[in-house]
Amino acid sequence: MNRRLTEKTDRLLSKERGAVFKEPGGRINVCLIYPNTYRVGMSNLGFQGIYTLLNDRSDTLCERAFLPDEDDIDEYVRTDTKPFALESKRPLNNFDILAFSVSFENDYPNILKILELANIPLRASDRNQTHPLLIIGGVCAFFNPEPLADFFDVCFIGEAEEMLNEFIDTYKKSETRKELYGKAAAIEGVYVPKFYSVRYENNPPLPPFFASANPSECGSKGGMGGFPGGITQREAIEGAPEKIKRRYIKDISAHKFRQSIVTPETEFSDMYLIEAMRGCPWKCRFCVAGHIYSPARKKDLPAIKGEIDNALKITERVGLIGPSLTDYPHISEVLKTEGVDFSITSLRASRKSAELVGLLKKHKSVSIAPEAGTERMRRVINKKITEDDIIETSRLIFSEGMENLRLYFMVGLPTENDDDIKGIVSLVKKIRDISKKGNIVLTLSTFVPKPFTPFQWHGMEKIAIVKERLKAIKSFLLPIKGIKVFHDVPKYAYMQGFFAMGDRRGSKALEAMLKIHDWKKACIETGIDPDFYIMRNKDFSENLPWDFIDSGISKERLWDEYQKALSESIKGGRSEITV
Repeated sequence: MNRRLTEKTDRLLSKERGAVFKEPGGRINVCLIYPNTYRVGMSNLGFQGIYTLLNDRSDTLCERAFLPDEDDIDEYVRTDTKPFALESKRPLNNFDILAFSVSFENDYPNILKILELANIPLRASDRNQTHPLLIIGGVCAFFNPEPLADFFDVCFIGEAEEMLNEFIDTYKKSETRKELYGKAAAIEGVYVPKFYSVRYENNPPLPPFFASANPSECGSKGGMGGFPGGITQREAIEGAPEKIKRRYIKDISAHKFRQSIVTPETEFSDMYLIEAMRGCPWKCRFCVAGHIYSPARKKDLPAIKGEIDNALKITERVGLIGPSLTDYPHISEVLKTEGVDFSITSLRASRKSAELVGLLKKHKSVSIAPEAGTERMRRVINKKITEDDIIETSRLIFSEGMENLRLYFMVGLPTENDDDIKGIVSLVKKIRDISKKGNIVLTLSTFVPKPFTPFQWHGMEKIAIVKERLKAIKSFLLPIKGIKVFHDVPKYAYMQGFFAMGDRRGSKALEAMLKIHDWKKACIETGIDPDFYIMRNKDFSENLPWDFIDSGISKERLWDEYQKALSESIKGGRSEITV
């Protein structure tokens, strides 16, 4: 094993507080893998919560592994060093179970990179009982595991606190993989992909001119013969259920899903993360978290205080996690806890949020998310805040002496037009006019449709238009003193859309990406037109890849919300905004 790589691992471990070390003998050996770097993975509360949950079992050992840092991958290859677990430095092949926690679609190629480095067959059909069992959970598995289904033996659809323990109990009792698969499929929320066959419409292969075309030009015609067909049939076999019911925890206060490790080597240096809320009551039409984590649940005050007491044994820095902490009923009382340096996620634009800022005087920045620049666009996405709410909240935030106000907007939203982009510029200028003190930091992201949201039927805007609108916002705002503008890289947003909306055929593109690092070229190389998945509007009657999941909200209700959004788009006409 390479000395430089093991020494780097030892340095990371030396800075941690709370890591668990156990003897592997006589226990189920699980390696929990985050398909991104240590710094990113250890900032994820879900990843840490699973690590704690598994290690709370006396019969189970859970260690961690991550995607190697970019400058280390060549060293792994050069020295033929296999990826290994941090705690014991055992290679991944030495574990009973490899459990991937996946929170972001653009990490999908990293999963295959880790398996390739570990010399583990990529596809489940190519592995046998001598290989580790591969399981997957995390938010991406909740809403559409299909692009990854051919690579995994078992997928967890929903929140893992209960069903993961049930699965480990089943694993212990099963003598063969075949027996395990059958028993696991009977657990609510557990999906065994091998028990399902999917058929698609027969379409002619991509014509030669299309396969060799410039990726930026492919699919622009929308109706080319190269489009793959939709899903015609999905069949369950071996007695597996037709539908997989998403599993969720009714009382998040009763479950000890907590962080155990604190380290300075994360995005939130030396911070202990505590979940205050799960789910969001507002149901913005673009937001997958607001739908798949429904109903919204709030942790009771004694449970929060108990977690804070545990955190203070390790660090004074506590991060409160929740999609809408302004709506958490005990937030003011929690933030008044003495001896704690609190950080919170972005706040909703409201007077209550501004009042909370006064309890965060140690911090130099606070975030709010208007998402759109006009009242019309905010009605379309169901944001339920007005321009007056945004401006008044900003005024109160600046009056508290906050140095940085971070604003989050989206570009490329359904029905968006040039006036909506002008609206972003106009709104930011109005906020800047409130106070010349402090900075305004804009973060612009590209809209990506997600399963189980009303916008799952809506295609993405053309990338050229998105780039043009991002450029326009920057050109108008950057010359103004005290305003900074950041945005995502659009091509990666479209890659995210392809994996979010894809089906099992996307697995071929993922395999190709091991050698072809441009995701769109990888699609074309494998005969896939990604625009079939991300650029076209879909009809209600179409079989969507994730329709086999019962998320707790009907397809009819989501479609109704989508139609409401489209009707809102024509109310009030075009806005008259001067930039």
